[in-house]
Amino acid sequence: MLDERPYETMDPSQPRRRRHRRRRKGRTVFALLLVFVLLGTVGVVGFVGFDKIKNIFSAPDYAGDGNGVKVQVEIAEGSVLSDIGDALYKKDVVKSANAFVNAAEANPKSNQIGPGTYAMEKQMSGEAALERMLDPKSRKVSGVTIREGLTMWGTFKKLSENTGVPLEDFTAAAEDPEALGITSDWFERKDGKDVVKSVEGFLSPATYEFKKGATAEEMLKAMVSNFLKVTDSIGFKETVEAQRSNYSPYEVLIVASLSEAEAGVPKDLGKIARVAYNRMDGEYWCHGGLENCLEFDTTTNYGLIEAGKGSKNSKDLTDAELNDESNKWSTHVRAGLPPTPINSPGKSALEGAADPPSGKWKFFVAIDKEGNSAFAETKEEHDANVEEARKNGVL
Repeated sequence: MLDERPYETMDPSQPRRRRHRRRRKGRTVFALLLVFVLLGTVGVVGFVGFDKIKNIFSAPDYAGDGNGVKVQVEIAEGSVLSDIGDALYKKDVVKSANAFVNAAEANPKSNQIGPGTYAMEKQMSGEAALERMLDPKSRKVSGVTIREGLTMWGTFKKLSENTGVPLEDFTAAAEDPEALGITSDWFERKDGKDVVKSVEGFLSPATYEFKKGATAEEMLKAMVSNFLKVTDSIGFKETVEAQRSNYSPYEVLIVASLSEAEAGVPKDLGKIARVAYNRMDGEYWCHGGLENCLEFDTTTNYGLIEAGKGSKNSKDLTDAELNDESNKWSTHVRAGLPPTPINSPGKSALEGAADPPSGKWKFFVAIDKEGNSAFAETKEEHDANVEEARKNGVL
């Protein structure tokens, strides 16, 4: 009996063609799905970035808190997350650097990880490694600590004692400040005085962990680099331009070093900077009739150190030393600012000098043994503060 269904024949080749069309249809659907997935992936890459996608699919990670094998990992000054991840990977703490980086980027506390030596275990998950590094007990800081207000000579001595690098190597490395990373614009002045290029003021106070065998030049470069990072983080130059436009950043750096040397407590840093500006910007005369002078004993002391004579307490400085015209740093016999900073100011001193509090003070004196200063607008008020300081056994 003939099959009477329309549009079909009993030709045996027909069913095979129909089956072939079905397979082509299936392949077409699969191809469309594949294109959709690929386009979707491209869209995701465009949205979150190729590196993020790469990390998601290529970040091998261990599971758990480690295998019990102890290992020390050194993190250098200035390391970023990728550097830390690499250091952990090289010691087999994590299975991949990205395993740590991914965990750290998801945790805002990761910015608390500083330089030092960390007690870790091998084969930790990225998250476990991060948590271990955030535990203060895991970190041993064995570097060199340079405190705020230390002169460059004091810094060289400290570095030499702690690293074994000869003192003269630091002195030689400091002869060319620009080779250490201090660009020429940092030495510009607006007060008309000669520029004296020095590393003084640029050796940022911090704790440094230098690699074994580091040279004096490498260490000083690291300190200058940290100074630039600190000033950039607080917008130092921008603040100076906005708040102290008649001073250059270098001159404000000098003021910061003066307040660092004079202040006994952090809260007085900005007020002492304000005294300096008030004396230089207004009408003020030293006892000898010099106009716009600062009369900071610390600058006289710096000149004594520079001459190899050593510093003294203010009460022990003689009139001859205070009024010695051969002392280029003396602000008793010279108006305005000294040739260079007189130490390495910390972040608070830099901020206080760039944007000091408002006030008309022109005098200050240490008032108690805790280091607090009393500020005055007039000589009469200052004399009363000096008498109070004497009663407190400060002067």
